[in-house]
Amino acid sequence: MKRRRFLQNAALGFTALSLPELPSFAASTRMGIVVHSYASRWNSKIESAKYPGFQNALDLLEHCHEIGAGGMQVVVKDWSADFAKKVRDRREKLGLYVEGSIGVPKKPEDVPVFENEVKNAREAGAEILRTVCSGGRRYEVFHSAGAFQDFRKGALVSLQLAEPVLRKYKVKLAVENHKDWQADDLVAALKQINSEWIGATLDFGNNIALMEDSAHVVQSLAPYLFSTHIKDMAVEEYPDGFLLSEVPLGKGILDLPKLVSVCQKHNPNVTFNLEMITRDPLEIPCLKQDYWATFENVSGREFAQTLQMVRKNKYPSALPRVSQLKPEERLKMEEDNILESLKYSKEKLGLK
Repeated sequence: MKRRRFLQNAALGFTALSLPELPSFAASTRMGIVVHSYASRWNSKIESAKYPGFQNALDLLEHCHEIGAGGMQVVVKDWSADFAKKVRDRREKLGLYVEGSIGVPKKPEDVPVFENEVKNAREAGAEILRTVCSGGRRYEVFHSAGAFQDFRKGALVSLQLAEPVLRKYKVKLAVENHKDWQADDLVAALKQINSEWIGATLDFGNNIALMEDSAHVVQSLAPYLFSTHIKDMAVEEYPDGFLLSEVPLGKGILDLPKLVSVCQKHNPNVTFNLEMITRDPLEIPCLKQDYWATFENVSGREFAQTLQMVRKNKYPSALPRVSQLKPEERLKMEEDNILESLKYSKEKLGLK
């Protein structure tokens, strides 16, 4: 531990940086947009007059303003100091908030790059940075209990490396339940880190893929809440388990007013970021043996309840699919889904 602490200090430098306080923003009363909601349009090379691609965060920021969103959560990798200032100036003029999406250092020599990204994000006005500890879905990436335990240990190391940088720049890091952590496991990790600068990005729907009820997930993670990915979900049976899809808010199975209320109770300043990913349904192969390789604490009752939930909540039609669409049709469907979700958030969730 002494060696690790020395390496952290060496990477950060021994002289503390005197930083001005960031303005303390009140809770946004409007829904923001996660960049992944624009999976087709972000860095798109498709020629479209109506749905031109977003080449950088400034393009996305302008569009969020145009459609009445309250802000955005966007990748901050490779930002220069000059670009960060441009984002800050435009964000302030438009009255929007910005949250960053960032990777965490895996080893001490990664810390300087991480620090530069945090510094630039802070310059742009981001007080919260969302991160993930795994690049993929638990049941697809890990094929043994040992492999998942190695991931867990590595994630804790990464967060420990990140913490001094976050404390130095007074920026909060929000770890997403990214179809990797079960809710109780992420809570245990956050307790072990025990830092006011590291909490959770609460995704409303991801853990259905891990046989967890969304109400339980929200109740468990809400005390550690910094940010959200708000979404609605739809399900459908298939031979190896069930299919899982994001659908426009209000069209799925989640009790969104209740879940939003729980979040606001625990963190009145929380931002709600729409993650409406327009794509083909995800396969959750929970009837295949390999799916269970990393799970130690899913009971038969929880498994049965999930399958029962799927059977009781048959989508009115087949789950939406986009792979058969022409590029312009997919872009249109993506935009329509986002606009419909924003309309719901204003009318039903009070995020106006």
